[in-house]
Amino acid sequence: MLIAGIDEAGRGPCLGPMVLAVTLIDKENEEALIQIGVKDSKLLSKEERERQFPLIQGAVIENHCIHISPQEIDELMDKISLNEIEAMLAGKLLNSLTQKPDVVYVDSPDIVMAEFANRIKKYISFPVKIISEHKADVNYPIVSAASIIAKVERDNAIKKIASSFGEIGSGYSHDDVTINFLKKYLLEHNMLPEFARKSWATTKVLHNERFQTRLY
Repeated sequence: MLIAGIDEAGRGPCLGPMVLAVTLIDKENEEALIQIGVKDSKLLSKEERERQFPLIQGAVIENHCIHISPQEIDELMDKISLNEIEAMLAGKLLNSLTQKPDVVYVDSPDIVMAEFANRIKKYISFPVKIISEHKADVNYPIVSAASIIAKVERDNAIKKIASSFGEIGSGYSHDDVTINFLKKYLLEHNMLPEFARKSWATTKVLHNERFQTRLY
């Protein structure tokens, strides 16, 4: 029986892409992921995630990622919710698999857990059982594997941005490095950087504060 796991990284930050990953494995070989030490990516150090990344890729049958840029997120959120965007991308990932899973496990962002499975089913081209649960990235090794793949991909994307623009922090609104970078960028350029999510409350507040200061 083939099982797939789906998880995201970068859903909440105001800088950088959101990344979704899918991993596929034969249920009989799932023990290989446990031996690697997969866990929810948030429970692992950066070094441990990077160590596991190639091992996971070697253990699974397939893995794929989708990066959705801040501009795409901003445009889509004018029409649909972030949960719907995530479901649409999850469907795209599942359709991209060469071998189709019998069961898909996914970490649900919806309050009603099963609702996320219903969202995904609208976007897939084949019948499949979807188990949508909170903390699926903790409870199912195949989702933990997807969580690690997505997080390493997201970290690499942030590293690439930083190589061009200097230290930007994690991209999250609670990160002082990120906030200070945005304030400085706004002061120097009178606009938000292209890798900022302009529809996010944090960036809106900083943008408005900058131009209110100019008026005074």
